[in-house]
Formats: sequence, C-alpha cells, structure tokens
Amino acid sequence: MKKNNFYTFLKAQFSAFFGGIVDYLTMIACTELLHIHYTISIVIGGVIGAIINFTINRHWTFGASGIRAKDHLTIQLMKFITMVGGSIVLKSSGTYLLTEGVHADYRISRIIVDILVSLGFNYTLQRYWVFKRNTP
Repeated sequence: MKKNNFYTFLKAQFSAFFGGIVDYLTMIACTELLHIHYTISIVIGGVIGAIINFTINRHWTFGASGIRAKDHLTIQLMKFITMVGGSIVLKSSGTYLLTEGVHADYRISRIIVDILVSLGFNYTLQRYWVFKRNTP
C-alpha cells in the first residue's frame, strides 16, 4: 500500500470511528432511554453518524469538495445515501442475526458487525465510488 493510500485509509478510519461513536451512543440512548428496539435505534444512529462521516470524508479524508472532485455535491450525496442505506441494512440485520442467533448482547454484536461493515463495505465504496477523484 502506498504511503498516500495508507494515510487516506487512516483518515477514513478516524472519520468512521468518530461518526461511529456518535452512531453507537445514539443507538444506546434510543434503546435504553427511549425503549426503541435496537434494530430501529441502529437506523437512527446510522443516519446521524452518516451525516458526520460524509462531512469529514468529503472535506478532509478524500478531499472531494474541490474542483478535482469527479462528482458534484448532489451526486456525491446520492451515492453516499445509497451506500449508507446498504450499510444500515447490513449493520441492522447483522446485529440482529448475531444477537438473536447466539444470544449475544446487542451492544457487543453491533461492535463486531460495525468493524466488518466499516472495513469491508463502507471504506471501499467511499474511496472508489462516492468520493472518487478525477485523475490529474
């Protein structure tokens, strides 16, 4: 992995971690305080975390807000919303299957599923599809 690619990967992981913390804490608050089922709480937290993640990644991680950005904001948002929708479905269904299948605590299941989805799905789509840059 090239140094620049590794640096981008680290920035993306920071962004995912920060958005993920907000997402996770929102899920806990909705489930524990508002008594919303954890699968619905994942959706609520996912939307809030996605807004944070999009903003950080567009401007800082991938530098896709300037003139070198392949797509304009509207197209990036549409791609990002599509990716987030898939991510939320994967996280919600994966957490449900792990929680109900092996009777794990939903908070632990969510962390396991988040790591897998973040690295295997979200990062790949954001880097190579949502925030793809034109080659100079």
